[in-house]
Amino acid sequence: MADLQTRMKQAVADAAVERIQSGMVLGLGSGSTAALMIEALGRKLGSGELRDIVAVPTSFQSQVLAARLAIPLTDLNAVGAIDLAIDGADEVDPCFQLIKGGGACHVQEKLVAARAHRFVVVVDSSKLVDRLNLAFPLPIEVLPAAWKQVSQAVEGLAASAALRMAQRKAGPVVTDQGNLVLDASFKDGISDPVRLEAQLNNIPGVLENGLFVNITDQVLVGDIAADTVGVRELERR
Repeated sequence: MADLQTRMKQAVADAAVERIQSGMVLGLGSGSTAALMIEALGRKLGSGELRDIVAVPTSFQSQVLAARLAIPLTDLNAVGAIDLAIDGADEVDPCFQLIKGGGACHVQEKLVAARAHRFVVVVDSSKLVDRLNLAFPLPIEVLPAAWKQVSQAVEGLAASAALRMAQRKAGPVVTDQGNLVLDASFKDGISDPVRLEAQLNNIPGVLENGLFVNITDQVLVGDIAADTVGVRELERR
């Protein structure tokens, strides 16, 4: 299964790079599928197929990878707009609402997506869901001094909230901004992502949450049938 999933991720990464044109300002997403996209972009720049690209990374991870591949980088304050942002997602619902933040990069990811003229999401078919948050927790980035206070406020919205702990170090996950992450789970999932995004961001101590609402233009989905990998293109209505 892991190999099939990798093939689907590679297929959508390659399909996304086909949408990049020379001279663009790009937003480079984070995560495993975005990393494959960045590597494919690096190959096209190296071969001369694409040129005059400048990219805004959404995380230290994507910044390091792009720099290694000699992709020219800039930051949000240096650009007037982003032509195209490409990123993955942890969940996508039928209305193109997303949960992102599994890699704790959703603050910068949302800034870049919001600045882009076009935001394309690349996922494998396992990320498509009927309702958000039934299987994947909603990440909420919080100021370190406020994590317990925010946890109590989130629990007041009929959810559980757990401080995300690091896997290979003692203590909690620390974001690129130096903050902590709460993972929230709502008993029946998220029925109104637009309303909930605003509610959570109005809690004192919350920097940003992982709901990406009304921002996605296209979703590229990697599918596999009879051992053949394909890519579906879903456009926002």
